[in-house]
Amino acid sequence: MKYRNYTLKDVAQDLGLSTSTVSRALRDSHEISEETKKKVLDYAAKIKFKINPIARSLKERKSQSIGIVVSEIANNFFSQIVNGIESVAHQKNYHVIISQSHESSEKEKMNIEHLASRSVDGLLISLSSETKNIDYIKELYSRGLPIVFFDRIPKNFNTFTIVSDNFQGAYKATEEFILSGKKRIAHLTNSKSLSITQSRLNGYKAALDKHNISFDEQLIQYCPYGGMHMDEINHALDHFMQEGFDSIFISGDRLTAGFLLATKEKNVAHDFPIAGFTNSDFIQLYSPKIMVIRQNAFEMGKTAAELLIKMIETKYPITEFEQIVLPVQHS
Repeated sequence: MKYRNYTLKDVAQDLGLSTSTVSRALRDSHEISEETKKKVLDYAAKIKFKINPIARSLKERKSQSIGIVVSEIANNFFSQIVNGIESVAHQKNYHVIISQSHESSEKEKMNIEHLASRSVDGLLISLSSETKNIDYIKELYSRGLPIVFFDRIPKNFNTFTIVSDNFQGAYKATEEFILSGKKRIAHLTNSKSLSITQSRLNGYKAALDKHNISFDEQLIQYCPYGGMHMDEINHALDHFMQEGFDSIFISGDRLTAGFLLATKEKNVAHDFPIAGFTNSDFIQLYSPKIMVIRQNAFEMGKTAAELLIKMIETKYPITEFEQIVLPVQHS
């Protein structure tokens, strides 16, 4: 039997009603009698009929969908953020469309422009490590597309942003090393262009400065692609081994996992403490224990979605925005 894709017109014709009557009945309009509503709803349930979302979006100029742009969904941190976003979106009857930049500004631009062309109602964006020019995003925003940034945020963009307390997380981890007698604390971090890189580096520097330890540029290694390529982590480890270090603070989920893998493959003795930003539960299985800086990723996604939907559904333009800073946990 050939599949039949019922339309509103088909349902109306089958029931001997007008399309407007069927449409109002499905929307539970007070203009339609309870008897007619029951007739329409019973028949719709029987044939498993659902309103065509594309047709509805064209009529209402809303797609009931939100676009999400992250570097990679395989990252524990970002997958937990998406869970938070979905928890709110589904409750508010919004669909989510997820795209990945894989730390490529070109892919990010292509994904964002594609989502905008598909008439999503708003965008939730965490910038790629390559991103420097966001003029095209500013243009979309100026044309009325609601946009909220989370985790990796741009400068001078007048919208809601949600971040972790990156400074405090880095500061506390570095200070704990110092209080235990460590003085040559290596720092493995992300691309220089990312907001999280600068915030965490500032926290690291502040802890050194408080305890009168000179900042040594040679103990900093940047990974432009955040550890997506093992060669950048291997290069950083080789550099640290040459310079000499007694502890290491790592600024990212994938970087932490990649560094542990690199030390294992190179048979590097683990006679130094490690602290790292990570949301992976598997890190807890590592011995000796790692000082974990955990971000509230689910809450970040939940908050970002709530603020975006607020922008989408507001009857009046929002002109005052804020940055939400979520605390981190050390364990």
